[in-house]
Amino acid sequence: MPKLSSARKTEAKINSEDARLLEQFLEMMAAERGVSANTLDAYGRDLRDFLGFCALEKKRILRISKSHIELFLARLSQAQMSAPTLARKLSAIRQLFAFLYNEKLRADNPAISLDSPKLPKRLPNTLSNADITALLEAARQNDSPNGVRLQAMLELMYGSGLRVSELVSLKLSALQVQGGGKKIGVDFLIVRGKGNKERLVPMNDKACAALSSYLEVREQFLREKEKSQKNSVWLFPYNRAEGYITRQQFGVMLKELAVKAGINPEKISPHTLRHSFATHLLEGGADLRVIQELLGHSDISTTQIYTQVAGERLNKLVQEHHPLAKSQK
Repeated sequence: MPKLSSARKTEAKINSEDARLLEQFLEMMAAERGVSANTLDAYGRDLRDFLGFCALEKKRILRISKSHIELFLARLSQAQMSAPTLARKLSAIRQLFAFLYNEKLRADNPAISLDSPKLPKRLPNTLSNADITALLEAARQNDSPNGVRLQAMLELMYGSGLRVSELVSLKLSALQVQGGGKKIGVDFLIVRGKGNKERLVPMNDKACAALSSYLEVREQFLREKEKSQKNSVWLFPYNRAEGYITRQQFGVMLKELAVKAGINPEKISPHTLRHSFATHLLEGGADLRVIQELLGHSDISTTQIYTQVAGERLNKLVQEHHPLAKSQK
């Protein structure tokens, strides 16, 4: 039984025609569906693994059967690959074969009836209001340019529920500024999220104030050639190839801040702030449909997970503080 190799090892063995079809698929995903660069990279890696398997089996993707796709997934499972990773790879395979079928390159879609692995229910991690307050207070204690930037990013992400990829890649043009580009002029911005969809994102007064303070020091983060031309398009510029701060770097900054705030850094990630934004809104009485719009979820079922988080938190609160619950302990 041939072993599955990594994408890098199998890429050279992939049939050239299969590789061409894969590139056509990725181009379609980018052009027609507005898939982000990170998602395209993930699709590419997963599908090159699959095409490497096809090459080892001496099968072309225009001829491969459902049983061969099941064999590929079975071998991944035997290698103890997690259910979420299996589900992600199967999703990429399904979309590839749907593309081949829609383009009439195949007369059938062998992936359409494949069963997805059962995923364990995982509730999103959230922070308490006290944790959020401690984080913000810790950020405000650092008045250096780095501290001012971190406070602005923190206020904006928690106050608006942005995805971390949306936050770090915000363009300066997303803000309407006044006073020579140093003061926020509106209380909302327009964000381009998943699927290249735009949505209106509100900014509270504290976020506006933090961003206005950050704009006063933003020039210090420009690269030398940008300082002379003042032409960086990014709200949070950084000296790297993409021109803006990375998701990973913001994550590290957040964990360092958590330590200063006396919070376990394992509890926190950039996405934790987004989850906390949604959960705290729901606990405050916000309508689920409104939260869906603010988060940019295309399906309400994705947003409904927060009702379970809020429900569990409220139940815990009753169990800890209600006199009848206490008397039964």
